[in-house]
Amino acid sequence: MDGPRGPRPRRILSRGNIMLYGTLIVVAIYYLLPLWVMVMTSLKGMPEIRMGNIFAPPVEITFEPWVKAWAEACTGLNCDGLSRGFWNSVRILVPSVALSIAVASVSGYALSMWRFRGSETFFAILLIGAFIPYQVMLYPIVILLREIGLYGSLWGLVIVHTIFGMPINTLLFRNWFAAIPEELFKAARVDGAGFWGIFLRVLVPMSLPIFTVSAIIQVTGIWNDFLFGVVYTTPANYPMTVQLNNIVNSVQGVKEYNVNMAATLLTGLVPLIVYFASGKLFVRGIAAGAVKG
Repeated sequence: MDGPRGPRPRRILSRGNIMLYGTLIVVAIYYLLPLWVMVMTSLKGMPEIRMGNIFAPPVEITFEPWVKAWAEACTGLNCDGLSRGFWNSVRILVPSVALSIAVASVSGYALSMWRFRGSETFFAILLIGAFIPYQVMLYPIVILLREIGLYGSLWGLVIVHTIFGMPINTLLFRNWFAAIPEELFKAARVDGAGFWGIFLRVLVPMSLPIFTVSAIIQVTGIWNDFLFGVVYTTPANYPMTVQLNNIVNSVQGVKEYNVNMAATLLTGLVPLIVYFASGKLFVRGIAAGAVKG
């Protein structure tokens, strides 16, 4: 009588599994421990923080640091916390994401399915632009925004984020549309659909994953930006990240670590919520060929 066939069952506690899960646990602790310290510190009062045990949970939970970080923390003469910076960031984020995705999706569509003379050269220039350090272009853009009267305004920063988001997002959309069967494009052409008809009625409805990938990249990049915000805006229009920096590095009064931690967590909530809400679509868009050449 023949014995059992097939591969031998793998041991759960094999050396490879121990190494793998051990490494994952160490990495998880490495990233979660600072977050734990931030959350615990933000929920403590200053007398408890001065006792020195930063890893211990709070004896008495208080949300006063969160309230102060949002509405009362001072930066110079202004004592309105992060609230003003938050709404500035929202006013920057929404048009920047909408414009950059709209322009990049149409550009990627044109470069993949409506190739024109010089399209490859144009695409090469976009790719080169993606690798130029931002610092090299800071001063020329300052001069440009000043000449058109938008320096220091929110719309000037919107234009900057839209331009710098073009290369990578155009690459994503071009590769996604290039992976779509050409027969679908030809069938739509036979049915009489033109440039915008194919794009809006055929491609956009089937491209939700790549739009999600692009949106996540833009939301996190724009929301977390500090360099452009501090260079191209004035104090009245500072985004949330610049406002956070001013609060944390304020030299007035006592250093309130609980308020600083709460302010940092508040600033990071928007990208975190975006990732949790659309993480599956992000993975699906990447796995379906969003970054394939």
